[in-house]
Amino acid sequence: MTTIYIHSDTSLQKAIGSLREEYRKHSKLKVTVRDSDNRSVDQNALSHAWYEQVSNELAQESALDVKCEAKLHCGVPILRADDEDFRQAYDVAIKGLTYEQKLEAMKFWPVTSLMTKRQLGLYLEAVQSYYLKRGVVLEFPISRFDMAA
Repeated sequence: MTTIYIHSDTSLQKAIGSLREEYRKHSKLKVTVRDSDNRSVDQNALSHAWYEQVSNELAQESALDVKCEAKLHCGVPILRADDEDFRQAYDVAIKGLTYEQKLEAMKFWPVTSLMTKRQLGLYLEAVQSYYLKRGVVLEFPISRFDMAA
């Protein structure tokens, strides 16, 4: 599975060229278009601030370790429930790995970048609940954004 991000006329032209090449190779393609603006920049920034906060408070984990753990425990279940293609790809490539291998895979496996604003809102709530059980209180700056919109 290839993910192509289009954010300019130049990247659009490259994407069209890549699709043309893939079509010539395989003669069939399945293309899914997702509006990347569905995700809130504020939600994304908050998640990264939280990774840093958890890392600082737990002291034994880096922010990247926290991000991987959150993606695995909080993000993967949301996408597996909402997205059949994600569930199938995850189950084939990741599900059978050991826990440590899954955490390592989360460094490279897209999770939150695939989420809509609604899904990312659910993810942030799940992260908040997950780390509260470990003694870390994560706060939402409610006035900054509407997570469910």
